[in-house]
Amino acid sequence: MPALVLLGAQWGDEGKGKATDLLGGSVDYVVRYQGGNNAGHTVVVGDQKYALHLLPSGILSPGCTPVIGNGVVVDPSVLLSELSGLNERGVDTSKLLISGNAHIITPYNVTVDKVTERFLGKRKIGTTGRGIGPTYADKINRVGIRVQDLYDESILTQKVEAALDVKNQILTKLYNRRAIAVDQVVEELLVYADKLAPYVADTVLVLNQALENDKVVLFEGGQGTLLDIDHGTYPFVTSSNPTAGGACTGAGVGPTKISRVIGILKAYTTRVGAGPFPTELFDEDGEALRRIGGEKGVTTGRDRRCGWFDAVIARYATRVNGLTDFFLTKLDVLTGWEQIPVCVAYEIDGKRVEELPYSQTDFHHAKPVYEMLPGWSEDISKAKSFSDLPKNAQDYAKALEEMSGAPISAIGVGPGRNETIEINSFI
Repeated sequence: MPALVLLGAQWGDEGKGKATDLLGGSVDYVVRYQGGNNAGHTVVVGDQKYALHLLPSGILSPGCTPVIGNGVVVDPSVLLSELSGLNERGVDTSKLLISGNAHIITPYNVTVDKVTERFLGKRKIGTTGRGIGPTYADKINRVGIRVQDLYDESILTQKVEAALDVKNQILTKLYNRRAIAVDQVVEELLVYADKLAPYVADTVLVLNQALENDKVVLFEGGQGTLLDIDHGTYPFVTSSNPTAGGACTGAGVGPTKISRVIGILKAYTTRVGAGPFPTELFDEDGEALRRIGGEKGVTTGRDRRCGWFDAVIARYATRVNGLTDFFLTKLDVLTGWEQIPVCVAYEIDGKRVEELPYSQTDFHHAKPVYEMLPGWSEDISKAKSFSDLPKNAQDYAKALEEMSGAPISAIGVGPGRNETIEINSFI
């Protein structure tokens, strides 16, 4: 079956946009299956840099149909702004499809997100404040607003009333905020109906028919494995399932149709937001990784926390996703270090642990056990094949491959579209 899942194998920000864009010319559909505009992809095409937040990276590939699946939560204003920005730069966005079953981020979802996070104080999760979590909560509580509801004002009004019945009580009595008027929200949402109408479709039907006709479909996850609501470092996670299983529910395709699962691994480790991070660096090395790697969140603008490569979480990602391949990104950032530490295990209460602990308490107390690998000083950004890399860079990649449990099929040696070494074809 010509269906592939591409996802982050760490805490997100691994370079999924570059990987998706690399494959974009070879696939017919690229599908976002979860998350919202809390995810960010940077894609560099020639001398042009594109920052995508909600749109699938495949929108930059002319022959590709980009799809926003039913598992995504959509902020209409952000989506339309992103489309407008791409149109102004000459990108054709007319092929975009949006699932009518995708849930909409309403103004009150954003309000609840911001006031709740502020109220938590030191216990805050580190959300982006874009209403993602509250929208998913509404979905599970069955008071969510879906894209298709924009086309039935009566249903839309009933659903907004149901959602605000409780939220206004919370906003006024707990947070001392002003109540939100139902009519105001309905009026604001209806403005988007005509603008989104050309893109709305039964994407489940479209994608399954495409697979039946031997089209190549790439499912693109936002965030990363360790931010998965079920399998991540809970509660410091996102509100959806970026892991491979999320592609099935978030796009409406069966697992038997997926032939390959590609994990994106950064050659070191980063994360944005709060939560445990065993290999995090607070010294000059951490600052150098941040500076050289340009580690600033695409969506949030926040500096990313930086640390050495963690093979424990890479092995975990291989297991929970059933990874068949890795795409190793940003290997070039490590150029210049004489020795590069790699976390091969954790020490927890004096014991060596080689697998990710299931206990939140244990993971908070995990200390990295490092193995030192020799570095390299040569510029690798012009390398076109694995043999072009310095021996120590080759050995570093081989060591990560062995520790992580899946073959590395591509290596990023720079930010550009062409700065990639392809070892094995993904398709």
